Amino acid sequence: MTDVLRRGRASLAFSFFAQGAGFALLVTRIPAIQDRYGISDALLPVFLAAVPILAGVGSVTTEQLVKRVRPSRLLRWSQPVVLLALVGVGAGGQLAELAVALGVFGLAVGALDASMNMLGVSLQRTYGRSIMLSFHAAYSLGGIVGASLAWAGAHWHLALWVSYLPVAAVLLPATLAGSRWYVDGDPAPVAEEPGARGAVVFRLLLPLCLVMTFAYIGDSTVSNWSAKYLKDVLGSSEQLATVPYNVYMVTTLVGRAIGDFGVRRFGAVAVVRLGALVAAGGFAVVSVAPDASVGMLGFTLLGLGLCVLVPQTFAAAGRLFPGASDAAIARLNIFNYVGFLVGSPLVGALGDVWSYRGAMLVPMVLVLVTLVYARSFAAQPDRYGGGHERPRTADVGRGSNGL
Repeated sequence: MTDVLRRGRASLAFSFFAQGAGFALLVTRIPAIQDRYGISDALLPVFLAAVPILAGVGSVTTEQLVKRVRPSRLLRWSQPVVLLALVGVGAGGQLAELAVALGVFGLAVGALDASMNMLGVSLQRTYGRSIMLSFHAAYSLGGIVGASLAWAGAHWHLALWVSYLPVAAVLLPATLAGSRWYVDGDPAPVAEEPGARGAVVFRLLLPLCLVMTFAYIGDSTVSNWSAKYLKDVLGSSEQLATVPYNVYMVTTLVGRAIGDFGVRRFGAVAVVRLGALVAAGGFAVVSVAPDASVGMLGFTLLGLGLCVLVPQTFAAAGRLFPGASDAAIARLNIFNYVGFLVGSPLVGALGDVWSYRGAMLVPMVLVLVTLVYARSFAAQPDRYGGGHERPRTADVGRGSNGL
């Protein structure tokens, strides 16, 4: 591969890393944000729901913008906005200031997530082999770093802006410098395929939308309920209850770091099916766990299973609509936020009216539904990801300065 592609891949991976770090810094300091602004428990869900809702709006807007502006340009400028909005969340003093900062953060995150994955899918097409999981591995690594920095900030009782400002001061110029090497791939329409005419047929995209939703319901279940489950249901200490999410993030990183090799060797369908089965097994173990140690095993399996679903869903949308991949990814990205919105309240409500053990079976069943739609991940003939490699004679595409 050429130096242009290598630089493009490295710069995009760093963008995923920065986004993972920034998002983790926000969500892991929610209690501190609540205390700083005096947000009541009744009002907190409104603020938390506003971010993914506005992110969905940002993703829809991105679908329209990429008709006129290359995804690399949107990514180049949406990422600094996200980082500055994060600083705004930590630096404000009034509730209205928090609302504005979170609103800007949500809209910019929607554009950022959509444009990052657009570039990832187009770059994977240019490479002619599976590399999408490596980008999401960088996101997981950023999440681990961000969560660790958030822990340090909480441990040392640092003000929010003290935690956020140095991170933004490092990541913002670094991402801007790296953005000069982003590579915009060109659509690759195939005459007889549904997406070749540049239109997204939602009926064909719907199975991937459902898989995306189910994957994020599972992910939000772990992020929002793992600590409470270990402490209240399995009787662990409060300190031990913080470990499952860290274990989940580490196993997510490991699974994504090696996942591309699995896709190249066995194909996307096999990897997605295995991921769904492992994730469902993880939920089953968590549901019947007699103690915290077995529960930890379940959360470990969840990280290894769920980690492959989201990256492969984006990649499958790019394959399904080669002439309209940007539009398909922007629409698919909305269901990222749908799953995030649905997952936590769903498990919480079921836990209250039934039991938290029983509630864990619901995301297990939803993840198993992915098996029904696994064929949607199949590579078309002469395409990457089907257990064979496409000859590496692809067009390099245009750099981000090609607008």
